[in-house]
Amino acid sequence: MRALALGLIASVLYLGVLNLGAQTDSRKSSYFNMSRENQRMQDDLSLNPASFWIIEGQGLWQNGGLSGSRTCSDCHGDVAKSMHGVAATFPKHRGGSLRTLQGQINHCRVSYQGLQAFDYESKPLLALLSLVASQSRGMPINVSDDAQVSSHIERGKRLYNTRIGQLNLSCAQCHDDRAGQRLGGVLIPQGHPTGYPIYRIEWQTIGSLQRRLRNCMAGVRAERHAFGSEALNDLETYLMHRANGMLLESPGVRP
Repeated sequence: MRALALGLIASVLYLGVLNLGAQTDSRKSSYFNMSRENQRMQDDLSLNPASFWIIEGQGLWQNGGLSGSRTCSDCHGDVAKSMHGVAATFPKHRGGSLRTLQGQINHCRVSYQGLQAFDYESKPLLALLSLVASQSRGMPINVSDDAQVSSHIERGKRLYNTRIGQLNLSCAQCHDDRAGQRLGGVLIPQGHPTGYPIYRIEWQTIGSLQRRLRNCMAGVRAERHAFGSEALNDLETYLMHRANGMLLESPGVRP
């Protein structure tokens, strides 16, 4: 009961911080477009369906390797301490290349655990992604724009503003020019990736930002870039940098 009470208090404080951020910034998380019931589902981790992925991630953190291989905890120790604030800084340039948080998890798995990389959108990868991201819940996004990352941001920005597909639409035409209007009865959000990985009720599961980007590409009848491709990594980097200063909500909930 004490743990549940502390969790509810933390959710109330988290919601208060989220609202404070909204009052001082014209950017708006799509959290504020949801019904109060769905907001409560996100705020209270005892109601948030993504909690099941976090729990699985905790098991993988402690025991995710094969017999004799290192685990995440062997290198990083307590996830709450070592991963605090980490997700808010990704994507970033590491080891000579741009890495998303998913890419970093797979890099550790291959390079330090000697194991095969997880498939994108696989349950174990999403579980570890959810666990790590939740350690930055309520913290401001802070993606670097240093010389190594700036070129990726610029390429991602170009992709964001480029018309694609049979419908000949760009991301910007929906999420900048028409944000707040309705498409098929649904309110168009500003497109800030503050809640990822996210539990979408329409999916009935949790998914990454790149899954959502591929859905949008399919929606405008464009060829979808592969998970982990340079194009999707650049677009993710631009969107996260565009959201700098906004609060990371992960694990988010959306309809």
